[in-house]
Amino acid sequence: MSKFTGTESYIATPDLMVAVNAALTLERPLLIKGEPGTGKTVLAQEVAKALGRPLISWHIKSTTKAQQGLYEYDAVARLRDSQLGDPRVHDIGNYIVKGKLWQAFEAETTPILLIDEIDKADIEFPNDLLLELDRMEFHVYETRQVVKAAKRPLVIITSNNEKELPDAFLRRCFFHYIRFPDRDTMAQIVEVHYPGIKPALLQQALAVFFDVREVPGLKKKPSTSELLDWIKLLVSEDLSPDELRAGDTKNLIPKLHGALLKNEQDVHLFERLAFMNRRGN
Repeated sequence: MSKFTGTESYIATPDLMVAVNAALTLERPLLIKGEPGTGKTVLAQEVAKALGRPLISWHIKSTTKAQQGLYEYDAVARLRDSQLGDPRVHDIGNYIVKGKLWQAFEAETTPILLIDEIDKADIEFPNDLLLELDRMEFHVYETRQVVKAAKRPLVIITSNNEKELPDAFLRRCFFHYIRFPDRDTMAQIVEVHYPGIKPALLQQALAVFFDVREVPGLKKKPSTSELLDWIKLLVSEDLSPDELRAGDTKNLIPKLHGALLKNEQDVHLFERLAFMNRRGN
């Protein structure tokens, strides 16, 4: 069995590689939690790439129901076709729309199934998928058929911790929390995305970024994806390391701060700190 060891474009920590490979060995869903922007969704894409498997993605919304992952029966279309005299109405199977789990179960090559941001859905959503993820099968009542996976796909489930997940669901998963990258790991991540970036600019940008994250009272700390956006702007504007730091960064608003600070409360916080810094000098 192939093992996941990261990819050229995704820096995976040793414990994350262990988690992916444990889920593969146990044939259990892999539940990934972590701050938004720490690469949870991208992980599924990179695992699929590394193992040479297709990726089937199911992005969850607040209105998503578990049944949609299995299949949906389009009764409205059937009624319309019956009124038009369409012969398709005699086969109810023509009105069964396959969901992401069904697609994963019948895929020719064992896929990676991503269930993205499961905590966005109703609290009952995880419970409604327990049996299907456990047995890797479900019943289609309208056609009286059983859909069963020939081989168990690797199911990767992401959560931003917006809601607690049920214990019965957690018991069936292998769990991993993606810790926020330390400075050395973050430097590797940036270098993967921007090879050849000037070392002095990278180190100064990381210093500012981690200083911003440590500011007390910050409503939303900038994430990895926001750092990458910010560095792209710094490189595009050809800013020098000296231009990034003018005094104490903890008290001054960063250059191009719209890439890092994503709400007015945090911008106002930095403006107040900058004002206090000027008064104190």
